[in-house]
Amino acid sequence: MNSRARRIVFPIAGLAAVGLAAGLVNSTSANASSPKDVVSRNATTPAAQAVQFWTPDRIKQATNFDNSVGARSKGVKGSNSAPDGPPGSVPPIGEEKTKTVKSKQVNLPNTVGRVFFTLPGANPNDPRSWRYCSASSVQSKYRNLVATSAHCVYDTQKNVFYDNWIFIPSYWDGDNAWEGKAPYGIYAAKTFNAHDDFVVKEDYDFDYAFVNVYNGIKVKWEKVNGKWQWTVKNVGRLGDNVGGQGFTWNRSTKLNVFSFGYPAGPHPDGDKPYTGRTMKWCYGKTAPMPEAKKYNAQEHIGFKCSFTAGASGGPFIYNYKSATRTGYLAGVNSIAWDTDGNDRYDHISSPYFNTDTYKVYKAAANLWTGNMP
Repeated sequence: MNSRARRIVFPIAGLAAVGLAAGLVNSTSANASSPKDVVSRNATTPAAQAVQFWTPDRIKQATNFDNSVGARSKGVKGSNSAPDGPPGSVPPIGEEKTKTVKSKQVNLPNTVGRVFFTLPGANPNDPRSWRYCSASSVQSKYRNLVATSAHCVYDTQKNVFYDNWIFIPSYWDGDNAWEGKAPYGIYAAKTFNAHDDFVVKEDYDFDYAFVNVYNGIKVKWEKVNGKWQWTVKNVGRLGDNVGGQGFTWNRSTKLNVFSFGYPAGPHPDGDKPYTGRTMKWCYGKTAPMPEAKKYNAQEHIGFKCSFTAGASGGPFIYNYKSATRTGYLAGVNSIAWDTDGNDRYDHISSPYFNTDTYKVYKAAANLWTGNMP
């Protein structure tokens, strides 16, 4: 098979309820050990150090994260994506008992933003180690949870979680003051939660992660004698400030979804249509994707979208309502595909969210964080 006949893939950076009270995702103690197959690890970088690390200069120089070169194949049919149990859902923050009005505009969600991190083992002062992905706030008991791709939190080559990990919702890389880039504050990681099959087996059918973050802070940076100095203010919980998407699993593989993210990387042909400075969106109907052997992925769903690297970790949102800017998290941007061999990415895919995904989410959704030390 020649190269044009194969697909390029690369990590891009009324719902049925199941008896879960809004914001109370069943009963797991915040101090309990993680259930089987769930890997929960505290961040190694102290939160204050992580926030202080990301000066405006470093934020601006961070590059979109792409830890591989993709894969090719012809067509988009295939895969083994299917429910492994009854469908379930947890409502978005603020919509537990309310009805919302409709809006014809596509209002961008406040929940979505960029995550920044440094590569483990690298010199933190080397700009080549400064990376970013996309992510979204999601419903949880303590309103402190961020959903993203597992490859945006864990280095499968060095078998460790990334350093200096922070989340900035509604990030906008404009030319104004630093405060404009983080209108709702900065949230440092406390606990990473991922599936054992990604951490151990590098299986992209489990390329999702949920990160508990400390309460946010707003930072004011000033340069004094050529050096950055900061003052900070506590702004409280992530979910109280931007809301949080609902969560759903074991849905149909054919869903109408929006995807949001901050793409910036080039297509295989070198064209670079995105800058990563502002949030972008795609809309379409998902379908099972073919196998991507390089990533051991057989259970992905995807749809037509030209997102490139940098969009990794951004949400697939089902039943999105522009009026409230919320819906139900049904996937995360994981792999970009070139399905027709023209060296342009034309589909994005997510691991199919099933009961395994819910196990990781439920464990993370009950962990407390509080104020940043």
